[in-house]
Amino acid sequence: MRPVSFATAVLVVAACTSFAPAFAGADAAPPTPEQVRNRIVHDVADALSHPDEHPSAPAPAAMPSRPAKLPHPAPAKPAAHAEPAATAAPADTSADGVWAELLAGNQRFVAGRLRSRPLAEERAELEHGQHPRAIILGCADSRVSPELVFDQSLGDVFVVRTAGNIVDPIALGSIEYAAEHLHAKLLVVLGHSSCGAVKASAGSGDMPSAYLQAIVDRIRPIVQRLSTCFEGEELIERSVIANARQSAQDMVANSAILRAEVAKGQLRVVSAVYDLHTGVVTPVTAPAATAQATTPAH
Repeated sequence: MRPVSFATAVLVVAACTSFAPAFAGADAAPPTPEQVRNRIVHDVADALSHPDEHPSAPAPAAMPSRPAKLPHPAPAKPAAHAEPAATAAPADTSADGVWAELLAGNQRFVAGRLRSRPLAEERAELEHGQHPRAIILGCADSRVSPELVFDQSLGDVFVVRTAGNIVDPIALGSIEYAAEHLHAKLLVVLGHSSCGAVKASAGSGDMPSAYLQAIVDRIRPIVQRLSTCFEGEELIERSVIANARQSAQDMVANSAILRAEVAKGQLRVVSAVYDLHTGVVTPVTAPAATAQATTPAH
């Protein structure tokens, strides 16, 4: 096959795109398909037979620029199902309501879903006063932080912590202040599993200092009483429960202020135990019929 020059190829294209004027006339009818075909064949054959007679081919008629492709409109998103705006229920400030909220907070803690809080704003709001809803007497053990265990924030709980959650005069005075002056409605004594103070009290030896001995002396009578029925780990866990109950009873028995608040229905006293393994807080409040103080806070 004879090679075709670039100019010849352009001429062929020109013939294909410019055949219409050859048939144009004042009254000319549109060319028939057969006429169009013959004209194209003639022009192409002529161009191939006499390439030198067409040194430069007329530029083909400019093709109209392709209109810019319009972007497809994004598919309409289905209307989101709007939940009705939830009206925040007023907080239950009764002792029972506060206790229920603390236990709900503990469930969040166990699930690892603690609430996020605007601590900077809360700090500013609390600068000039506090209104804690609950008082918590807890063990000083670093693994049992009441604010975290109950998923509470700044100003929510008034916390007093001693080894073995023991009530001494300083602790009792602090609790009286929160009940009488700050008007907290709930008092929680929070023990915990595997308490070191309880374990130490289960032994028979003396402590290396008078201060440590004072802790053991307060708890040991409880452990000894239960040791007639239990031993080993069961003795420790039952003693933890009994010790939390005992501290709750001692506070009311030794404080006229707390007794008055309880009598007026302004204060509820409960006992609970925190499980170091599960993170769960279990209420262990003694029945009212058996609640009596046996160890004075001195």
